[in-house]
Amino acid sequence: MALEVAAKAAAGAPDILGDCPFTHRVLLTLEEKKVPYKLHLINLADKPQWFTEVNPEGKVPVVKFDDKWVSDSDVLAGILEEKYPEPVLKTPPEFASVGSKIFGSFVTFLKSKDPSDGSEQALLNELKALDEHLKAHGPYIAGEKVTAADLSLAPKLYHLKVALGHFKKWTVPESLTHYHKYTELLFSRESFVKTIAEEKHIIAGWEPKVNPK
Repeated sequence: MALEVAAKAAAGAPDILGDCPFTHRVLLTLEEKKVPYKLHLINLADKPQWFTEVNPEGKVPVVKFDDKWVSDSDVLAGILEEKYPEPVLKTPPEFASVGSKIFGSFVTFLKSKDPSDGSEQALLNELKALDEHLKAHGPYIAGEKVTAADLSLAPKLYHLKVALGHFKKWTVPESLTHYHKYTELLFSRESFVKTIAEEKHIIAGWEPKVNPK
C-alpha cells in the first residue's frame, strides 16, 4: 500500500516537484527505506480544496498515515523510522545535531545586503565545524552509513550550493575537502538524484526571499 505524500509543486510548473528542502528530506527517507508512495503536487499559491480541508495549516510536506494527515518533517522522519525500521536511519544521539545550524546561517547570509555584517563568516564557521566533524567521524555524519541527520542536511546543502552560487556567486572553499567529499556522496545517491528539484526551481523559490518586492 503506497503512502500518500503531499509536496510543494514548482512555482509556475504545477506538474513538477518543487524546491522545498523539508519535503525533499521526507522523500529521501521514503526512497532510502524503499517505501512505495504516491505524490500529490500542491500549488501553494492556489491550494486545492481537499488539501486545505485535511491540512488547515496548508503546510508541506504532509503524509497520510492510517487516514490521518501528519505534517512536520522531523515528526514524519520519526514515524517512518518507527513504521519501517529497515534499514535503520536513526542517528546516534551524540551526532543528531551536527550541522543543524548551517541552514539558518545560510539563509541569513543569502538575504544579507551588508558584506560587513559577519553573516558570511558565521556560515563559514558552521561549515568548518561540519568539515572537522566529518574528518573525525566521516564519511557520513555517523560514520560509514547514511542516517537521518544526513538526509535532513543533504537538501539544505544543495540549496546552499545552488542559491549562493546564483545570487552571490559564492562557493564553499575548496579547503573544506571533507565537506566536498560529503556533498558529492550525498548528491550522487540514487535516492537524492531521483527526488531533487531542478536548479531553476530552487532559484525561483529563493528569489522573493532574496529580492523582496
